[in-house]
Amino acid sequence: MPVRLVACVPNISEGRRPEVVAAAAAAVRATPGVFLLDCSSDASHNRSVLTFAGPPDAVLEAAVALAGRAVALIDLETHRGEHPRIGALDVLPFVPLAGVAMEECKDLARRAGALLWERLGVPVYLYGEAAALPGRRRLPAVRRGGYEALKQEIGRPERWPDIGEPRLHPTAGATAVGARRPLIAFNIYLNTADREVAREIARGVRESGGGLPAVQARGMYIRERGQAQVSLNLLDHTRTSPLAALRAVEGEAARRGVAVTETELVGLMPLDAVLGVARDALRLPRLAPAGILETRLLEAAGIDIVSATSAGRRDPAR
Repeated sequence: MPVRLVACVPNISEGRRPEVVAAAAAAVRATPGVFLLDCSSDASHNRSVLTFAGPPDAVLEAAVALAGRAVALIDLETHRGEHPRIGALDVLPFVPLAGVAMEECKDLARRAGALLWERLGVPVYLYGEAAALPGRRRLPAVRRGGYEALKQEIGRPERWPDIGEPRLHPTAGATAVGARRPLIAFNIYLNTADREVAREIARGVRESGGGLPAVQARGMYIRERGQAQVSLNLLDHTRTSPLAALRAVEGEAARRGVAVTETELVGLMPLDAVLGVARDALRLPRLAPAGILETRLLEAAGIDIVSATSAGRRDPAR
């Protein structure tokens, strides 16, 4: 029987209380057939990103279980952090991996949204490929103004949720549920504490500002490090690779007399994206998964890890 795999990458509004993050992770681990692949927390953002995968129905079950923990343990009325958010479970995307089409992930998103409202009383906004309204395809549009603005505006027809009534959960807010291709969350640190410099750079590199295609960017100050950060979401690494994004940020930074000190990956990166960076940086245009030792070992063991991450892959000979 062909392998059918979906990933889910929930973002919860908690990055400072390890016990809460552990409870969310435990809900995923307790779901048969689902594998928790990664859990990344950030105190300044006050946010954690989990990645898990499995068969579609099992992933849906795990997502709803995690949502229950987040709603029970996170209070948006007291939550503070650098990252914009509208809910305790802020974002819940479903990502097709192997043997699953995007259409099925769109259906999973709608089913998950219905369960979040019916079981937990959390209203849902559909975004990405699952968006019910064209203006809600982009996540920043859904999260405009964050939780505080949504509290004031949810009663306006243009901000009514797609699933549920136009009222927030009293402590858990709302959730954006969607379907999308693999996304790379990539943070770049600068040798300055000036938040405005980071914001200027972000405006220069993001697509909405005329910068790089399929790139979202924000500038912020990370108190724990005493540094400004450009936080990027690379929505399609075949259009803008992590290396291209880094070079663009370095160029914008140099024009302002600052430099990049370090980068940071949040969550997981597809193998094909890593290969794309290696092709460019090492000038190896024909580098393919077959040129990676671990990939060949896995293939010899009958495990194909390439098909799950190669959708839309660039021709290695380019």
